[in-house]
Amino acid sequence: MRIFMFKSRPKPSLRAFAGESTGARLPAKYGPWDATGVIRPDKDPPHKFARADIEAAINGEGFQLWVTKPMVKAEAEAEAAAS
Repeated sequence: MRIFMFKSRPKPSLRAFAGESTGARLPAKYGPWDATGVIRPDKDPPHKFARADIEAAINGEGFQLWVTKPMVKAEAEAEAAAS
């Protein structure tokens, strides 16, 4: 399965995986959605997400949502963990 990736315009930290290139099944309340890429069947999803879990969500709900951490916060957490 090709997995298409999207980013919410009103909530830029909100991302989505979908099974079709238009993102037609993505939640309208977080739209509009911008396409950001595609994951071919022979490639792994970003951030070590499990492909099987993403595909199950797409087959069941039509999409899977996920949230990115702001870079500043992520960097601060990494520095704190290293201390």
